[in-house]
This record gives sequence, structure tokens and C-alpha cells, in this order.
Amino acid sequence: MSGFVTALKSYGQHFLTDKIVLDKIVHVIKELRQDEKIIEIGPGTGALTNVLLPEFETLTSIEVDKRCIDFLQQNIQPKFPHFTIIDADFLKLDMRQLLNQPTAIVGNFPYNISSQIVFRILDNYDNIPFMVGMFQKEMAERIASAHGTKEYGVISVFTQLLYDVTLEFDIAPQSFSPPPKVMSSVISLKRKENIQLDFDFKLFKNVVKSGFNQRRKMLRNGLSGIVPKDMLQEEIFTKRAEQLSVQDFIELTKKIEHHKK
Repeated sequence: MSGFVTALKSYGQHFLTDKIVLDKIVHVIKELRQDEKIIEIGPGTGALTNVLLPEFETLTSIEVDKRCIDFLQQNIQPKFPHFTIIDADFLKLDMRQLLNQPTAIVGNFPYNISSQIVFRILDNYDNIPFMVGMFQKEMAERIASAHGTKEYGVISVFTQLLYDVTLEFDIAPQSFSPPPKVMSSVISLKRKENIQLDFDFKLFKNVVKSGFNQRRKMLRNGLSGIVPKDMLQEEIFTKRAEQLSVQDFIELTKKIEHHKK
């Protein structure tokens, strides 16, 4: 099917063609879903869309490539009246209007905007109970990595604050057309229960970003502009950002917040 639309590098397109992999993705979605609305990002020529549509009572796909939209409208939409296509860039959409009820985000995400998609999901976590998405393997591992590893970073901390991350399975390049030069992975995010952001969230984000901005140095280097000087002598500031768990960052934020009062 994807042969009718040529994949463009500018959109980070690699069309998934492996039916076994597509079925596995749908299985993960069905395992997590309760009654959420399903929104697919970047359907391309509809490989995943075609597998999703028979399984769910409604499906909305968001696509920015006009060629793909035309293809979907001609080849898929006539067979599935419950299929809606939104001609838009997901990163520029008004999320309040889009997420008017609990909504799951799914898709084979374009590699070049996959991290931005995750950050949009995090910004709207209260309306997104789960996500199932395909990423470049390196990015998937970064999101899922534990503290103390070289992959662990800002996106790991922010995601794991709000969601339980599962690396579901890897996908080989030959499952795509054209084949990417890297391995891919499907991950799921399941929103944590009873999330309590009982700390200065803006300060938390600043602490995490500043800490990883100089990740090879001790925290006291990266946080010198945020933390009062008399605090910087404490032992925790001799550690590097990657050594701190999500809970450690929360406790550090609370400590700084309390010290400033």
C-alpha cells in the first residue's frame, strides 16, 4: 500500500509494512485500553490504521502530509464511516479541544518529532491515560532508562514522574519501507495512579534541566544559579544528575523550595 506514496525524509517517514508487528501493536493497545478515545498520530498510508479500525468503535488520525491524507480519504475512509482524519500538525493543535474526554495516543511516530510528541503528552497527562508508540530504539531506551545509566536524562525523568514506561518489543529495519538505518522499538506509557505534584513543578523542571545540562559535572555546577550558596556544600550536590532517581529529584526540589522560604 505504501508504494503509492513515497516516504519523505522531511517528515521522518518510514512506513511499517509487517503485519505481525502491526498486530502486536494493536494487542498492546487493547491490553491497556478501557474506554478511551483513540487518536493516531502520523498514520501515513494507513498500515496501522487498517488494523486499528476493525477493533475500535471510533478512530481519529492526525496527519500533516497532504499526499497521505488524500490516500487515506480515497482508500480507507470510504470503508470505515467511524474514521476521522484531521489535517494538521499534532505539535500545533489546540490540545484542549482535541482532548475533550480521556484519550489514548497511539502511532508509529515520525522519528524527527518523537520526543516533542512525548513532551506534548506529558503537558496533557491529565487527559491521556496511556500511549503506545513506535520510536527509534535509542529514543525508546532513553525514555525508559533507569537512573545510573548513560541513557537516563531529562525526558526519562519527566516521563517517569507521570507514567509507568514499558519497553514492549523491538522492530527490525526490514519491517519498514524504506528500511531505516536503525532499530525501532514500541513502548507504552501508562499513567500512574494518584499522581500528587505536591511541590513546585516549575522549580522541579528547572532543577532537572539544569542538572542534565552539565551531566558530566557535579550537580553544584549545574544548579549554582538555582540553589542558595550555603546549600551547595551538602553531599547530594557532589553527585551527577544521572545518579538521581525521579524521587531524588522530587526530594531535592522540596528541599530547595523549603530552604528559600
